[in-house]
Amino acid sequence: MSKRVLIVATDGFEQSELEGPKKALEDAGIETVVASLKPGSITGWKDKNWGDAVAVNITLDEVDASEYDALLLPGGQMNPDILRMDDRAVDIVNEFDDLDKPIAAICHGPWLLVEADVVDGRTVTGWPSIMTDLANAGADVVDQEVAVDGNLITSRKPDDIPAFSKALIEALAD
Repeated sequence: MSKRVLIVATDGFEQSELEGPKKALEDAGIETVVASLKPGSITGWKDKNWGDAVAVNITLDEVDASEYDALLLPGGQMNPDILRMDDRAVDIVNEFDDLDKPIAAICHGPWLLVEADVVDGRTVTGWPSIMTDLANAGADVVDQEVAVDGNLITSRKPDDIPAFSKALIEALAD
Protein backbone atom coordinates (compact mmCIF):
# COMPACT_ATOMS: atom_id res chain seq x y z
CA MET A 1 0.00 0.00 0.00
CA SER A 2 1.31 3.39 -0.96
CA LYS A 3 2.35 5.89 1.67
CA ARG A 4 0.42 9.17 1.91
CA VAL A 5 1.74 12.55 3.06
CA LEU A 6 -0.50 15.43 4.05
CA ILE A 7 0.81 18.87 3.07
CA VAL A 8 -0.77 21.70 5.08
CA ALA A 9 -0.35 25.15 3.52
CA THR A 10 -2.16 28.36 2.63
CA ASP A 11 -1.56 31.42 0.47
CA GLY A 12 1.97 32.74 0.79
CA PHE A 13 3.74 29.38 1.10
CA GLU A 14 7.32 29.40 -0.18
CA GLN A 15 6.89 27.96 -3.70
CA SER A 16 10.01 25.78 -3.65
CA GLU A 17 9.38 24.46 -0.14
CA LEU A 18 6.03 22.98 -1.14
CA GLU A 19 6.78 21.96 -4.72
CA GLY A 20 10.31 20.57 -4.15
CA PRO A 21 9.45 18.09 -1.38
CA LYS A 22 6.10 17.27 -3.05
CA LYS A 23 7.89 16.28 -6.27
CA ALA A 24 10.55 14.29 -4.39
CA LEU A 25 7.85 12.39 -2.50
CA GLU A 26 5.85 11.69 -5.64
CA ASP A 27 9.00 10.60 -7.51
CA ALA A 28 9.55 8.12 -4.66
CA GLY A 29 6.04 6.72 -5.21
CA ILE A 30 4.48 8.51 -2.23
CA GLU A 31 1.03 10.09 -2.61
CA THR A 32 0.66 13.72 -1.53
CA VAL A 33 -2.52 15.52 -0.49
CA VAL A 34 -2.66 19.31 -0.11
CA ALA A 35 -4.95 20.61 2.64
CA SER A 36 -5.71 24.26 3.26
CA LEU A 37 -8.09 26.67 4.95
CA LYS A 38 -10.27 26.97 1.85
CA PRO A 39 -11.03 24.80 -1.19
CA GLY A 40 -9.81 25.56 -4.72
CA SER A 41 -6.20 26.64 -4.88
CA ILE A 42 -3.54 28.48 -2.91
CA THR A 43 -0.87 30.79 -4.27
CA GLY A 44 2.80 30.53 -3.47
CA TRP A 45 5.44 33.18 -2.86
CA LYS A 46 8.47 33.16 -5.15
CA ASP A 47 11.33 35.61 -5.61
CA LYS A 48 9.69 38.39 -3.55
CA ASN A 49 6.40 38.20 -5.42
CA TRP A 50 3.34 36.00 -5.79
CA GLY A 51 4.13 32.68 -7.40
CA ASP A 52 2.09 29.86 -8.88
CA ALA A 53 -1.18 28.36 -7.71
CA VAL A 54 -1.34 24.85 -6.27
CA ALA A 55 -4.57 22.86 -6.19
CA VAL A 56 -6.08 22.18 -2.79
CA ASN A 57 -7.33 18.59 -2.42
CA ILE A 58 -9.15 18.97 0.90
CA THR A 59 -9.83 21.58 3.56
CA LEU A 60 -8.33 21.34 7.04
CA ASP A 61 -11.75 20.42 8.46
CA GLU A 62 -11.72 17.26 6.30
CA VAL A 63 -8.35 16.01 7.58
CA ASP A 64 -8.19 12.74 9.50
CA ALA A 65 -4.59 12.25 10.63
CA SER A 66 -5.05 8.47 10.81
CA GLU A 67 -5.37 8.39 7.00
CA TYR A 68 -1.81 9.72 6.44
CA ASP A 69 1.70 8.50 7.13
CA ALA A 70 3.34 11.92 7.60
CA LEU A 71 2.74 15.67 7.70
CA LEU A 72 4.67 18.23 5.63
CA LEU A 73 4.70 21.91 6.63
CA PRO A 74 6.28 24.20 4.01
CA GLY A 75 7.58 27.58 5.03
CA GLY A 76 7.42 31.04 3.66
CA GLN A 77 6.78 33.80 6.15
CA MET A 78 3.06 34.37 5.52
CA ASN A 79 1.92 30.76 5.26
CA PRO A 80 2.87 29.44 8.72
CA ASP A 81 2.09 32.77 10.37
CA ILE A 82 -1.52 32.50 9.12
CA LEU A 83 -1.78 28.78 9.89
CA ARG A 84 -0.51 29.05 13.47
CA MET A 85 -3.49 31.29 14.21
CA ASP A 86 -5.90 28.59 12.99
CA ASP A 87 -6.99 26.15 15.70
CA ARG A 88 -7.57 23.29 13.26
CA ALA A 89 -4.09 23.63 11.73
CA VAL A 90 -2.53 23.49 15.20
CA ASP A 91 -4.75 20.52 16.14
CA ILE A 92 -3.56 18.64 13.05
CA VAL A 93 0.07 19.03 14.16
CA ASN A 94 -0.86 17.70 17.61
CA GLU A 95 -2.77 14.76 16.10
CA PHE A 96 0.24 13.70 14.00
CA ASP A 97 2.53 14.11 17.01
CA ASP A 98 0.20 12.09 19.26
CA LEU A 99 0.25 9.32 16.62
CA ASP A 100 4.08 9.61 16.47
CA LYS A 101 3.95 10.11 12.72
CA PRO A 102 6.72 12.07 10.97
CA ILE A 103 6.20 15.83 10.91
CA ALA A 104 8.50 17.63 8.47
CA ALA A 105 8.69 21.44 8.74
CA ILE A 106 11.02 23.75 6.81
CA CYS A 107 11.98 27.43 7.02
CA HIS A 108 9.22 29.25 8.98
CA GLY A 109 7.14 26.03 9.09
CA PRO A 110 8.42 25.17 12.60
CA TRP A 111 6.36 28.11 13.89
CA LEU A 112 3.45 25.65 13.75
CA LEU A 113 5.44 23.23 15.88
CA VAL A 114 5.93 25.99 18.46
CA GLU A 115 2.23 26.84 18.43
CA ALA A 116 1.36 23.15 18.89
CA ASP A 117 3.82 22.98 21.81
CA VAL A 118 5.73 19.99 20.44
CA VAL A 119 9.33 21.31 20.40
CA ASP A 120 10.13 21.44 24.13
CA GLY A 121 13.25 19.35 24.72
CA ARG A 122 13.55 18.45 21.04
CA THR A 123 16.40 19.25 18.61
CA VAL A 124 15.13 21.37 15.72
CA THR A 125 16.22 23.94 13.18
CA GLY A 126 14.49 26.59 11.09
CA TRP A 127 14.88 29.92 9.33
CA PRO A 128 17.30 32.20 11.26
CA SER A 129 14.59 34.67 12.29
CA ILE A 130 12.59 31.99 14.15
CA MET A 131 15.53 30.43 16.03
CA THR A 132 14.74 32.55 19.12
CA ASP A 133 11.07 31.50 18.96
CA LEU A 134 12.13 27.85 18.84
CA ALA A 135 14.55 28.30 21.76
CA ASN A 136 11.94 30.19 23.80
CA ALA A 137 9.59 27.23 23.27
CA GLY A 138 12.19 24.96 24.88
CA ALA A 139 13.81 23.49 21.77
CA ASP A 140 17.48 22.65 21.42
CA VAL A 141 18.15 24.74 18.30
CA VAL A 142 20.83 23.74 15.80
CA ASP A 143 22.00 25.38 12.58
CA GLN A 144 22.25 22.51 10.10
CA GLU A 145 20.52 21.51 6.87
CA VAL A 146 18.27 18.96 8.53
CA ALA A 147 17.58 18.03 12.14
CA VAL A 148 15.78 14.79 12.98
CA ASP A 149 14.56 14.20 16.53
CA GLY A 150 12.09 11.37 16.90
CA ASN A 151 9.19 12.13 14.58
CA LEU A 152 10.26 15.75 13.96
CA ILE A 153 12.20 16.60 10.79
CA THR A 154 13.17 20.26 10.37
CA SER A 155 15.23 22.28 7.91
CA ARG A 156 16.26 25.92 7.49
CA LYS A 157 15.78 27.10 3.91
CA PRO A 158 15.22 26.22 0.24
CA ASP A 159 18.86 25.13 -0.17
CA ASP A 160 18.11 22.36 2.35
CA ILE A 161 15.21 20.86 0.35
CA PRO A 162 17.19 17.86 -1.00
CA ALA A 163 18.35 16.79 2.49
CA PHE A 164 14.93 17.63 3.98
CA SER A 165 13.09 15.57 1.36
CA LYS A 166 15.53 12.67 1.74
CA ALA A 167 15.05 12.62 5.53
CA LEU A 168 11.26 12.53 5.15
CA ILE A 169 11.38 9.77 2.54
CA GLU A 170 13.74 7.75 4.80
CA ALA A 171 11.37 8.24 7.76
CA LEU A 172 8.51 6.88 5.64
CA ALA A 173 10.59 3.85 4.64
CA ASP A 174 11.07 2.81 8.28
